[in-house]
Amino acid sequence: MSQPTESRPPLPPFTRETAIQKVRAAEDAWNTRDPERVSLAYTPESRWRNRSEFITGRGEIVGLLRRKWAKELDYRLIKELWAFTDNRIAVRFAYEWHDDSNNWFRSYGNENWEFDENGLMARRHASINDLPIKESDRLCRWPLGRRPDDHPGLSDLGL
Repeated sequence: MSQPTESRPPLPPFTRETAIQKVRAAEDAWNTRDPERVSLAYTPESRWRNRSEFITGRGEIVGLLRRKWAKELDYRLIKELWAFTDNRIAVRFAYEWHDDSNNWFRSYGNENWEFDENGLMARRHASINDLPIKESDRLCRWPLGRRPDDHPGLSDLGL
């Protein structure tokens, strides 16, 4: 008997509406800071370039995210749709975090995503830059977890 196929709607081909839904679902998952949960949105053999690190597969995704969130404390992320085609989405994002010495940063980046027919991400290419900020300059000030629907997005914040 064959295994059931994993599916993660919305599925390609994307419309503007479904691409925006996909971006918000990714933002929500990453804001949980749960590596195992996040990894399930990717194909079992998903390929990533994250900064200068190249990884393949869910196990390596979980490892990267565990290291990331052990370093990037009180992480809060906002993603925004930049462009889309049938099975690809480009996003821009910003997230805020602090290190174990309470130095705050805002990290800016762009991601290119490619999805399989079941809506799982097969490729993720991320370019990210970190900017030191003062705690008083933070813009992502909601309680840890999902960004509230009424919290401004990137464009609204001028980012």
